[in-house]
Amino acid sequence: MTGDQSAGTPGPRWRALLEARWQSYVQEVTELSLAYHVAAAAVPDGTGDGAGQPEIAALLRRAVRARRKLADVEDALARLTAGRFGSCEQCGSPVPAGLLAAVPETRYCARCDAPSGASEASGVPGVSGVSGKLPPAEAGLDGTRPLPLAGRATR
Repeated sequence: MTGDQSAGTPGPRWRALLEARWQSYVQEVTELSLAYHVAAAAVPDGTGDGAGQPEIAALLRRAVRARRKLADVEDALARLTAGRFGSCEQCGSPVPAGLLAAVPETRYCARCDAPSGASEASGVPGVSGVSGKLPPAEAGLDGTRPLPLAGRATR
C-alpha cells in the first residue's frame, strides 16, 4: 500500500492518529521518567537508583512499557512514510481498517497475528505487532531503547 492509502483510507487520517498517539506517549514517558528519577534520588540508600523499592520498580516498569509503546508508534510513522503502513509485515496482505483504527501501530493482520501467541505482549487481543522489541542494534539490554531523562523525545 502507498503512504497515502491504507486499508482504503487516506494517509493523512492515519498520520494524524499516529501523531496524536506519539504526543501522548512522549508526555507519558517524560512524566514517568521524571517521577522515577525523582523517587529513586530520594531513596536514602546512597545508590540513587531505588533498587529494592517496589514502588520505584513499578515506576520503572511503567516507564519502560510507555517507551515501548512510543517506539511502536515511531515505527508505524516510519512505515507510513515508507508506504508500508497498513500492510501485514509477514504476509503483505492489508490490515483491516478497523484494526488499524483501534491500534494504528499494529504490524500484522489478524491471520498472521493469531498463531504467534504474542498478543499478550501488546495488551490488546489479536495484536502482537506492538510488542516493543527493537532490533539488537537499537536496543538496550532489555530490548528497549534507553529512557530519556527528561524533556524532548528522540524524534
